[in-house]
Amino acid sequence: MLSEFDLIKHYFRRNRPGKAVLGIGDDCALLAPTPGMQMAISSDMLVEGRHFFPGADPRMLGHKCLAVNLSDLAAMGARPLGFTLALALPEANPDWLAGFSAGLFALADAHDCELIGGDTTRGPLNICITVFGEVEPGQALRRDAARAGDDIWISGTLGDARLALAGYWKEYALGEDEHLLAAARMHMPTPRVGLGRALAALAQPPAALDISDGLVGDLGHILAASSVGATLEVDALPAGPVLSRQPLEWRRRFTVAGGDDYELCFAARREDREAVIAAGVASGTPVTRVGTIDAEAGLRFVDGSGAPVSMQVSGWDHFSGG
Repeated sequence: MLSEFDLIKHYFRRNRPGKAVLGIGDDCALLAPTPGMQMAISSDMLVEGRHFFPGADPRMLGHKCLAVNLSDLAAMGARPLGFTLALALPEANPDWLAGFSAGLFALADAHDCELIGGDTTRGPLNICITVFGEVEPGQALRRDAARAGDDIWISGTLGDARLALAGYWKEYALGEDEHLLAAARMHMPTPRVGLGRALAALAQPPAALDISDGLVGDLGHILAASSVGATLEVDALPAGPVLSRQPLEWRRRFTVAGGDDYELCFAARREDREAVIAAGVASGTPVTRVGTIDAEAGLRFVDGSGAPVSMQVSGWDHFSGG
Protein backbone atom coordinates (compact mmCIF):
# COMPACT_ATOMS: atom_id res chain seq x y z
CA MET A 1 0.00 0.00 0.00
CA LEU A 2 1.44 3.37 -1.03
CA SER A 3 1.67 6.03 1.67
CA GLU A 4 0.81 9.64 0.85
CA PHE A 5 4.48 10.59 0.60
CA ASP A 6 5.40 7.52 -1.46
CA LEU A 7 2.57 8.41 -3.84
CA ILE A 8 3.93 11.94 -4.31
CA LYS A 9 7.52 10.74 -4.66
CA HIS A 10 6.77 8.03 -7.24
CA TYR A 11 4.23 9.82 -9.42
CA PHE A 12 4.46 13.59 -8.95
CA ARG A 13 7.95 14.57 -7.80
CA ARG A 14 10.39 15.01 -10.69
CA ASN A 15 14.16 15.29 -10.52
CA ARG A 16 14.64 17.97 -13.12
CA PRO A 17 15.41 21.69 -13.07
CA GLY A 18 12.41 24.01 -12.96
CA LYS A 19 11.49 27.67 -12.78
CA ALA A 20 10.46 27.56 -9.12
CA VAL A 21 13.06 28.70 -6.59
CA LEU A 22 11.69 25.94 -4.32
CA GLY A 23 9.23 23.32 -5.50
CA ILE A 24 7.72 20.15 -4.05
CA GLY A 25 9.00 19.03 -0.64
CA ASP A 26 8.58 22.00 1.70
CA ASP A 27 5.62 23.74 3.35
CA CYS A 28 5.37 26.24 0.50
CA ALA A 29 6.73 26.58 -3.01
CA LEU A 30 8.69 29.69 -3.90
CA LEU A 31 8.16 31.36 -7.28
CA ALA A 32 10.21 34.25 -8.63
CA PRO A 33 8.17 35.97 -11.40
CA THR A 34 10.00 37.93 -14.08
CA PRO A 35 10.62 41.48 -12.82
CA GLY A 36 8.00 43.92 -14.07
CA MET A 37 5.43 41.23 -14.92
CA GLN A 38 2.02 40.70 -13.33
CA MET A 39 0.92 37.33 -11.94
CA ALA A 40 -2.12 35.56 -13.42
CA ILE A 41 -3.66 32.93 -11.12
CA SER A 42 -6.62 30.60 -11.67
CA SER A 43 -8.13 27.54 -9.97
CA ASP A 44 -10.42 24.85 -11.35
CA MET A 45 -11.92 21.81 -9.66
CA LEU A 46 -12.99 18.63 -11.48
CA VAL A 47 -15.33 16.31 -9.57
CA GLU A 48 -16.05 12.72 -10.61
CA GLY A 49 -19.66 12.36 -11.70
CA ARG A 50 -20.00 16.09 -12.27
CA HIS A 51 -17.17 17.09 -14.62
CA PHE A 52 -16.14 13.65 -15.85
CA PHE A 53 -17.65 10.18 -15.94
CA PRO A 54 -16.75 7.57 -13.31
CA GLY A 55 -14.06 5.30 -14.71
CA ALA A 56 -12.70 7.98 -17.06
CA ASP A 57 -9.39 7.15 -18.74
CA PRO A 58 -6.73 8.42 -16.28
CA ARG A 59 -4.28 9.62 -18.94
CA MET A 60 -6.97 11.70 -20.65
CA LEU A 61 -8.15 12.96 -17.27
CA GLY A 62 -4.62 14.05 -16.36
CA HIS A 63 -4.47 16.02 -19.61
CA LYS A 64 -7.89 17.62 -19.21
CA CYS A 65 -7.53 18.74 -15.60
CA LEU A 66 -4.47 20.81 -16.51
CA ALA A 67 -5.80 21.85 -19.93
CA VAL A 68 -8.81 23.64 -18.45
CA ASN A 69 -6.49 25.66 -16.21
CA LEU A 70 -4.05 26.49 -19.00
CA SER A 71 -7.07 27.62 -21.01
CA ASP A 72 -7.76 30.23 -18.33
CA LEU A 73 -4.21 31.54 -18.72
CA ALA A 74 -4.68 31.58 -22.49
CA ALA A 75 -7.84 33.65 -22.05
CA MET A 76 -5.79 36.26 -20.19
CA GLY A 77 -2.85 36.20 -22.60
CA ALA A 78 -0.55 34.88 -19.86
CA ARG A 79 2.54 32.67 -20.10
CA PRO A 80 2.35 29.55 -17.87
CA LEU A 81 4.83 29.27 -15.00
CA GLY A 82 3.69 26.50 -12.67
CA PHE A 83 0.76 24.81 -10.96
CA THR A 84 -0.31 23.06 -7.78
CA LEU A 85 -2.36 19.87 -7.61
CA ALA A 86 -4.80 18.93 -4.83
CA LEU A 87 -5.94 15.36 -5.36
CA ALA A 88 -8.50 13.31 -3.43
CA LEU A 89 -8.37 9.59 -4.27
CA PRO A 90 -10.60 6.72 -3.17
CA GLU A 91 -7.49 4.50 -3.31
CA ALA A 92 -3.82 4.73 -4.32
CA ASN A 93 -4.04 2.60 -7.47
CA PRO A 94 -0.58 2.46 -9.16
CA ASP A 95 -1.97 1.89 -12.67
CA TRP A 96 -4.37 4.83 -12.35
CA LEU A 97 -1.67 7.08 -10.91
CA ALA A 98 0.81 6.18 -13.66
CA GLY A 99 -1.71 7.02 -16.39
CA PHE A 100 -2.95 10.20 -14.72
CA SER A 101 0.52 11.59 -14.06
CA ALA A 102 1.66 10.71 -17.61
CA GLY A 103 -1.21 12.67 -19.16
CA LEU A 104 -0.72 15.54 -16.74
CA PHE A 105 3.03 15.90 -17.32
CA ALA A 106 2.85 15.46 -21.09
CA LEU A 107 0.76 18.63 -21.31
CA ALA A 108 2.72 20.40 -18.56
CA ASP A 109 5.99 19.79 -20.41
CA ALA A 110 4.49 20.99 -23.70
CA HIS A 111 3.80 24.35 -22.04
CA ASP A 112 6.87 24.46 -19.78
CA CYS A 113 4.58 24.56 -16.74
CA GLU A 114 6.03 23.02 -13.58
CA LEU A 115 4.19 21.17 -10.81
CA ILE A 116 5.35 23.03 -7.69
CA GLY A 117 3.24 21.57 -4.89
CA GLY A 118 -0.22 20.56 -3.68
CA ASP A 119 -1.89 17.99 -1.46
CA THR A 120 -3.24 14.43 -1.53
CA THR A 121 -5.89 12.78 0.62
CA ARG A 122 -8.31 9.86 0.61
CA GLY A 123 -11.86 10.60 -0.54
CA PRO A 124 -14.16 10.67 -3.57
CA LEU A 125 -12.15 11.42 -6.74
CA ASN A 126 -11.69 15.18 -6.88
CA ILE A 127 -8.97 17.11 -8.70
CA CYS A 128 -8.20 20.77 -8.03
CA ILE A 129 -5.44 22.64 -9.85
CA THR A 130 -4.24 26.19 -9.29
CA VAL A 131 -2.15 27.53 -12.15
CA PHE A 132 0.25 30.47 -12.12
CA GLY A 133 1.28 32.57 -15.11
CA GLU A 134 2.61 35.99 -15.93
CA VAL A 135 1.58 38.75 -18.32
CA GLU A 136 2.92 42.18 -19.23
CA PRO A 137 1.22 45.06 -17.34
CA GLY A 138 -1.61 46.49 -19.42
CA GLN A 139 -1.59 43.54 -21.86
CA ALA A 140 -3.97 41.11 -20.13
CA LEU A 141 -7.03 40.08 -22.15
CA ARG A 142 -9.78 41.38 -19.88
CA ARG A 143 -13.51 40.75 -20.19
CA ASP A 144 -14.35 44.45 -19.81
CA ALA A 145 -12.42 45.61 -22.90
CA ALA A 146 -15.09 45.09 -25.61
CA ARG A 147 -16.39 48.16 -27.43
CA ALA A 148 -19.24 48.71 -29.91
CA GLY A 149 -18.03 47.97 -33.43
CA ASP A 150 -15.51 45.32 -32.39
CA ASP A 151 -15.39 42.03 -34.28
CA ILE A 152 -16.20 38.83 -32.38
CA TRP A 153 -13.84 35.93 -33.09
CA ILE A 154 -13.69 32.25 -32.15
CA SER A 155 -10.59 30.07 -32.12
CA GLY A 156 -10.65 26.51 -33.44
CA THR A 157 -14.04 24.81 -33.64
CA LEU A 158 -17.07 24.38 -31.41
CA GLY A 159 -19.58 21.71 -30.56
CA ASP A 160 -17.89 18.34 -30.94
CA ALA A 161 -17.47 17.96 -27.17
CA ARG A 162 -21.19 18.61 -26.63
CA LEU A 163 -22.04 16.24 -29.48
CA ALA A 164 -20.01 13.53 -27.76
CA LEU A 165 -21.91 14.17 -24.53
CA ALA A 166 -25.18 13.87 -26.46
CA GLY A 167 -23.95 10.47 -27.63
CA TYR A 168 -23.13 9.37 -24.08
CA TRP A 169 -26.53 10.59 -22.87
CA LYS A 170 -28.35 8.91 -25.83
CA GLU A 171 -29.74 12.29 -26.91
CA TYR A 172 -28.40 11.78 -30.42
CA ALA A 173 -27.42 8.72 -32.42
CA LEU A 174 -23.78 8.71 -33.54
CA GLY A 175 -21.77 6.00 -35.23
CA GLU A 176 -18.99 4.49 -33.12
CA ASP A 177 -16.18 6.13 -35.13
CA GLU A 178 -17.91 9.51 -35.11
CA HIS A 179 -18.46 9.31 -31.38
CA LEU A 180 -14.81 8.47 -30.72
CA LEU A 181 -13.66 11.45 -32.80
CA ALA A 182 -16.06 13.83 -31.08
CA ALA A 183 -15.20 12.45 -27.64
CA ALA A 184 -11.51 13.22 -28.22
CA ARG A 185 -12.42 16.93 -28.13
CA MET A 186 -14.35 16.40 -24.91
CA HIS A 187 -11.62 14.47 -23.11
CA MET A 188 -8.49 16.14 -24.58
CA PRO A 189 -9.15 19.88 -25.12
CA THR A 190 -6.39 22.08 -26.54
CA PRO A 191 -5.53 25.17 -24.44
CA ARG A 192 -4.90 28.08 -26.83
CA VAL A 193 -1.94 29.52 -24.93
CA GLY A 194 0.01 30.54 -28.04
CA LEU A 195 -2.93 32.45 -29.49
CA GLY A 196 -3.60 34.17 -26.18
CA ARG A 197 0.01 35.31 -25.97
CA ALA A 198 -0.11 36.59 -29.56
CA LEU A 199 -3.32 38.54 -28.91
CA ALA A 200 -1.85 40.07 -25.76
CA ALA A 201 0.93 41.51 -27.91
CA LEU A 202 -1.52 43.64 -29.95
CA ALA A 203 -1.37 47.39 -29.35
CA GLN A 204 -4.92 47.21 -27.95
CA PRO A 205 -5.44 43.70 -26.51
CA PRO A 206 -8.93 42.34 -27.13
CA ALA A 207 -11.54 41.33 -24.59
CA ALA A 208 -11.42 37.57 -24.22
CA LEU A 209 -12.43 34.48 -22.28
CA ASP A 210 -12.36 30.74 -22.80
CA ILE A 211 -15.51 28.86 -23.73
CA SER A 212 -16.14 26.30 -21.02
CA ASP A 213 -19.89 26.54 -20.34
CA GLY A 214 -21.10 27.28 -23.87
CA LEU A 215 -20.60 30.28 -26.15
CA VAL A 216 -23.90 32.00 -25.40
CA GLY A 217 -23.31 31.95 -21.65
CA ASP A 218 -19.60 32.77 -21.73
CA LEU A 219 -19.92 35.58 -24.29
CA GLY A 220 -22.57 36.99 -21.97
CA HIS A 221 -19.85 37.56 -19.37
CA ILE A 222 -17.95 39.81 -21.81
CA LEU A 223 -21.13 41.69 -22.68
CA ALA A 224 -22.00 42.25 -19.02
CA ALA A 225 -18.48 43.30 -18.01
CA SER A 226 -18.20 45.69 -20.99
CA SER A 227 -21.81 47.01 -20.85
CA VAL A 228 -22.44 46.18 -24.52
CA GLY A 229 -24.51 43.78 -26.64
CA ALA A 230 -23.70 41.57 -29.63
CA THR A 231 -24.97 40.07 -32.85
CA LEU A 232 -23.82 36.54 -33.74
CA GLU A 233 -24.04 35.00 -37.20
CA VAL A 234 -24.97 31.49 -36.08
CA ASP A 235 -24.06 29.74 -39.33
CA ALA A 236 -20.59 31.32 -39.33
CA LEU A 237 -19.76 29.59 -36.04
CA PRO A 238 -17.03 27.01 -36.80
CA ALA A 239 -18.51 23.58 -36.11
CA GLY A 240 -16.18 20.74 -35.18
CA PRO A 241 -15.36 18.16 -37.88
CA VAL A 242 -17.93 15.66 -36.59
CA LEU A 243 -20.65 18.20 -35.80
CA SER A 244 -20.22 19.84 -39.21
CA ARG A 245 -21.65 16.66 -40.78
CA GLN A 246 -24.81 16.73 -38.65
CA PRO A 247 -28.19 18.42 -39.38
CA LEU A 248 -28.44 22.23 -39.17
CA GLU A 249 -30.50 22.16 -35.97
CA TRP A 250 -27.80 20.28 -34.08
CA ARG A 251 -24.96 22.36 -35.56
CA ARG A 252 -26.61 25.56 -34.41
CA ARG A 253 -27.56 24.23 -30.98
CA PHE A 254 -24.17 22.79 -30.07
CA THR A 255 -21.99 25.60 -31.47
CA VAL A 256 -24.07 28.26 -29.75
CA ALA A 257 -24.50 26.54 -26.38
CA GLY A 258 -22.35 23.43 -26.30
CA GLY A 259 -19.77 23.69 -23.55
CA ASP A 260 -16.45 21.95 -22.85
CA ASP A 261 -14.86 23.48 -25.97
CA TYR A 262 -12.09 25.47 -24.22
CA GLU A 263 -11.66 27.66 -27.28
CA LEU A 264 -11.14 31.41 -27.01
CA CYS A 265 -13.88 33.92 -27.73
CA PHE A 266 -12.56 37.44 -28.13
CA ALA A 267 -13.64 40.89 -29.31
CA ALA A 268 -11.02 42.84 -31.27
CA ARG A 269 -11.06 46.16 -33.13
CA ARG A 270 -12.05 46.04 -36.79
CA GLU A 271 -8.77 47.66 -37.75
CA ASP A 272 -6.95 44.72 -36.15
CA ARG A 273 -8.46 42.06 -38.44
CA GLU A 274 -5.23 41.38 -40.29
CA ALA A 275 -3.28 41.33 -37.02
CA VAL A 276 -5.74 38.82 -35.52
CA ILE A 277 -5.43 36.55 -38.55
CA ALA A 278 -1.65 36.84 -38.30
CA ALA A 279 -1.83 35.91 -34.60
CA GLY A 280 -3.79 32.81 -35.53
CA VAL A 281 -1.26 31.84 -38.18
CA ALA A 282 1.69 32.49 -35.87
CA SER A 283 0.17 30.31 -33.13
CA GLY A 284 -1.06 27.59 -35.49
CA THR A 285 -4.67 28.26 -34.44
CA PRO A 286 -7.59 28.78 -36.84
CA VAL A 287 -9.63 31.91 -36.05
CA THR A 288 -13.08 32.77 -37.39
CA ARG A 289 -14.95 36.09 -37.31
CA VAL A 290 -18.51 35.34 -36.18
CA GLY A 291 -20.21 38.57 -35.17
CA THR A 292 -20.10 42.15 -33.94
CA ILE A 293 -20.20 43.93 -30.62
CA ASP A 294 -23.19 46.32 -30.46
CA ALA A 295 -23.95 49.36 -28.37
CA GLU A 296 -27.47 47.98 -27.78
CA ALA A 297 -27.67 45.55 -24.87
CA GLY A 298 -28.61 41.92 -25.45
CA LEU A 299 -27.50 39.07 -27.69
CA ARG A 300 -29.05 38.66 -31.14
CA PHE A 301 -28.71 35.80 -33.63
CA VAL A 302 -28.81 36.13 -37.42
CA ASP A 303 -28.24 33.77 -40.33
CA GLY A 304 -25.85 34.29 -43.25
CA SER A 305 -28.25 36.71 -44.96
CA GLY A 306 -28.68 38.80 -41.81
CA ALA A 307 -32.20 37.52 -41.08
CA PRO A 308 -33.03 37.05 -37.39
CA VAL A 309 -32.80 33.52 -35.99
CA SER A 310 -34.81 32.59 -32.91
CA MET A 311 -32.89 30.42 -30.47
CA GLN A 312 -33.86 29.47 -26.92
CA VAL A 313 -30.51 28.45 -25.49
CA SER A 314 -28.44 29.09 -22.40
CA GLY A 315 -25.00 28.28 -21.06
CA TRP A 316 -24.25 25.58 -18.49
CA ASP A 317 -24.69 26.42 -14.80
CA HIS A 318 -23.31 24.07 -12.14
CA PHE A 319 -26.15 24.74 -9.69
CA SER A 320 -29.17 25.09 -11.98
CA GLY A 321 -27.98 22.08 -14.03
CA GLY A 322 -28.22 23.79 -17.40
